[in-house]
Amino acid sequence: MKLLLRIAYTIPVLWLIVSLVFLLIHLVPGDPIQQMLGEGATPADVSSLRHEYGLDAPLGTQYIRYWKGVLHGDLGNSLRLHDTVVHQIIVRYPYTLVLTLAALLIALLLAIPAGATAALHRGRWQDQVLSVLSLSGLSIPSVALGPVLMLVVAVKLGWLPVSGADGWANIVLPAVTMGLSLAAILTRMVRVAMLEELGQDYIRTARAKGLPERAVVYRHALRNALIPVITVVGLQFGALLGGAIVTETIFSWPGLGRLTVSAISNRDYALVQGCILSIGLTYVMVNLLTDLAYRWANPRIR
Repeated sequence: MKLLLRIAYTIPVLWLIVSLVFLLIHLVPGDPIQQMLGEGATPADVSSLRHEYGLDAPLGTQYIRYWKGVLHGDLGNSLRLHDTVVHQIIVRYPYTLVLTLAALLIALLLAIPAGATAALHRGRWQDQVLSVLSLSGLSIPSVALGPVLMLVVAVKLGWLPVSGADGWANIVLPAVTMGLSLAAILTRMVRVAMLEELGQDYIRTARAKGLPERAVVYRHALRNALIPVITVVGLQFGALLGGAIVTETIFSWPGLGRLTVSAISNRDYALVQGCILSIGLTYVMVNLLTDLAYRWANPRIR
């Protein structure tokens, strides 16, 4: 019952997201049909194509027509690509999902040991060095980090490809660009949670019973410290999806983010709405799964 209620809560969120995008994209100056046909197009051609795509109807009629299509699984046709929006999303979505998951994996692999190390060496040089590194990661945006990594690692050193998606080597630089800032956030979260757990009575009891320090730290303290981190990971997943729009454009990664930027610049209404709907649906579903995972990991709130 609670799961169905949580799912029901996502419906108005998605409706609000799509409605705002629908209104905002139609308020952007410029005529997509005129832009597509060029300045030499005759008024008759512009009027005919506008009628073909239903853009000559009142805004309210277009809005109702769009939602009827959504409910039937039809997100419309792209003005520029001459293809259905659903097909474009199906083709591009896996690239964005793989990139986001790779960035999340990199962030977790860096943050969990770094945060635990900082907590175990509180106030020492290890803690100070990791604090400086995490602060640096928070201070450098991906729009600046991406070109630097591209210039140094790909162009100067030639270790990795500059752009594209021809193989697994192409995913390293964009994933690192997205994952480092998240790693900085999670490192600080793990450190704080670990310090709180290490001060609990059950940790002192475990040490008094003679358990090995490794077992006390990693089997008990770290395991419980990761419970609040689950929520942060779920919330930051949406930030990764948003960051993918910039990162995919920098590295020419053929994902949903790059498709969204192209659709916005071309005033491709249906494609923009479809891309944002897909990103919003993913974000809502990840938050729902995060909430369920948190309830499973923490029996006290079941």
